[in-house]
Order: sequence, then C-alpha cells, then structure tokens
Amino acid sequence: MVKEKFSQTGNYGGKIRSDCQVILETAMSGGIQIELVSKVKAMYGQAIESLIRDMFQFYGIEHIHVSVQDTGAVPFVMAARIEAAIKKMLDTDLEFLQDPIEGYDKESSKDHFRFSRLYLPGNSPSLMLNAGVHKPNGLILDLEDAVAVEKKYEARFLVRNALRKLNFYGAEKMVRINQIPAGLVDLDYIVNHGVQLILVPKCESADQIHEVNNRIEQIQSKAGSNRNIWLMPIIESALGVIKAFDIASSAENIVALAIGLEDYTADLGCKRTFDGTESFYARSAVVNACKAVGIQAIDSVFSDVGDIEGLKLNVRKSKSLGFDGMGCIHPRQIRVIHENFAPEPDEITRAQKIVMAFEEATRKGLGVVSLGTKMIDPPVVKRAEKIVKLATDLEMIPKNWRDKYGD
Repeated sequence: MVKEKFSQTGNYGGKIRSDCQVILETAMSGGIQIELVSKVKAMYGQAIESLIRDMFQFYGIEHIHVSVQDTGAVPFVMAARIEAAIKKMLDTDLEFLQDPIEGYDKESSKDHFRFSRLYLPGNSPSLMLNAGVHKPNGLILDLEDAVAVEKKYEARFLVRNALRKLNFYGAEKMVRINQIPAGLVDLDYIVNHGVQLILVPKCESADQIHEVNNRIEQIQSKAGSNRNIWLMPIIESALGVIKAFDIASSAENIVALAIGLEDYTADLGCKRTFDGTESFYARSAVVNACKAVGIQAIDSVFSDVGDIEGLKLNVRKSKSLGFDGMGCIHPRQIRVIHENFAPEPDEITRAQKIVMAFEEATRKGLGVVSLGTKMIDPPVVKRAEKIVKLATDLEMIPKNWRDKYGD
C-alpha cells in the first residue's frame, strides 16, 4: 500500500486575518475532495473551490484531499498557499501564475525618493494588503529576519504573488532576500515578477553583489528580460563597514547602502543607545562611501514605535550626518520621517537663490558664481540644485518657482 503524503502551509487561528491554512493529503482515488471552512463561504465558496480545482488540474493531480481553513485570504494569497503545499509534495518547475495587475513590472528610477521604507513580514498577508495607503517611499517584503526559518519556503510564493497582484500605491517595490548564498534562491521567485529593488542583507564584500547580479542576469536571460533591478546592500557588521566603499562601487545598479545597527552593535558586542556614540563611526563611514560613489545613504530603523519625539530627534541627527532616508517598522513613523528629512524652508530659499545665481552667471559667461559678497563653489551649487529638485518634487515649492521668485 502506498503511504499517503501530507503537506501543510499557511496560518490559521487566533487573530490571524487575510490568510488561510492549507492541508493536502494524497489519495489513490476519489478525485479532488475539498473541505472548506470559511466565514465567506456563502459568498465566495464557489470561487474558492474553482481556484483550488484549477490549480490541481494545472499540476496534473487527479486525486487529493484538500482542507482549507480560511480567514479572508484574497485569491493571490490562497493560490500561494496551495502552490507551496503542492510543491512540497511534487517535484516540478511549473509555476501557477495568475494574471498580474497592469504596470506590475514598471521600473523605478535610480534617484527615486527613499526617505522611508516600510518593512513588511513576507509571510503575513494581512500586513501587506493595504500598506501602500500609508504612502511610504518604499515597501519591503521581507524574506529574511521577519520570517521564521520553517516558513521561508512558503513565504517566497506569497511574496512572488504579492509583487504581481498587490497595489503598492506608488511605493517602490522592494524585497529583502536572505543572506547570501541562501538568498540567491529567493531571486528565482522575484526577479521576473516585478521587484524594483532588492535589499542584500549582511553584505560584507563586493563578491556577494557580483553573485546577486550574476544570478539576476541568468534568470532574466532565460526569460528574455532586461529590466533594471536596483540593489541596496545592507551593512550590518564591522567587516561590512570596512568594506563599505568596495561594496558601494561594485556595480552600476547599486542605488544606496543601508546600515543595520541592531546587527552591527551585536557584532561589536555593545549595546545600541539613543545617542548612538557606538555607531557614529560606522554611520559616517557608510555615508562617506555613498557620497564618494554618488548613491543614497539610508539609516537604520528606529525601533521604539511609541517614541515619536525620539524618532523626530533621531531623523534630524540622521539627516545632519548626511543620510538620505531611513527604514521604519510601523506606518505611524512614515510622516515623521518624511517631514524631518524634507528640506527646511530656509534651506529651500537659499538653494533657490544659489541656483538662480548660477544660471545668471552661466548666461553671462562668468567663470565664478557669487551670491551677494560670497563666492559659491561648484559642490554648493550641486547641493542647491538637489534641494530645489527635491522641494519641487515634494510640492514644497511650485514647479514654476522661477516665475514666482525670479525677481
């Protein structure tokens, strides 16, 4: 007698929402038997059962017992749970891909604003579904620290489907993969499915970036794709800090370096403090590496979600060190981060005057730029242009500001 196989994926029970638990049991006969427990069975039971049958027919499975405990999973979540369960039993390269939403594979720009990036556990659909309405600059579907080891396999299917089907409301679509080399497997599930930026955790060498890019190229070549996919290595160790410039300059598709202070201070064997004295060198080293290469520097998360005033002070300190943004772990942190990384009114006014003085000097063919009695160096002009562009894009000043302020 053939021993029946069992496979289980997903989450159910307690306060779990927008998810489902799928249990499969192979059978020798009886066709596709479905046992569905769901509060929305009266309205959506037929559609759920139709999805289940379509998936097993797609994989050529004729006899199976399927038990689904549903807490309001949307179709792409349920499909991810079922597919992961099937592939735990069946050795196949087939992918059950639902039609993606329009524009799912749109590229983001290299200089995309990255004031804020909100971490979302890659195996928790309830936290993903409406996260974009909070308007972070980026949404990170996290396959690394936020996912238990035993759940990482099934999380890959959920993240892949979310990239294809979820409305990110304009936020950059980011995925944090696992530490290299394990994270190379994650790339198979995200590269051809709309990811715009990949975070590479605990990065300690340029070789790791080369491994990531080589794997991306292999996956894209097989699919006939050449989309730009940006990389953001995360520096989280003493060795990573020492190698920061090598990492930052290792590939053209690196748009930023981030620093992870929880792991960094653990590597040093010291406690992370609010003042940040223990991490001042590391943060400065990362900022300098980024500015030397011309990419963004992204600070670590502020872990006390209840201390909004502390967050405000931390953002201002971060900005003063030269960082261009930071991570966040709760939507309530987004507004504070945006407001305090944005240019101050006096910064904007001075930057406008410098840009106009530069343009006037250029028109007159002058080799030097002056504002009042002060000479303006090229790096100052460059920074002023960046501030004006930022303020314009953030609608802090009108796009026709020269007409308004030109006099």
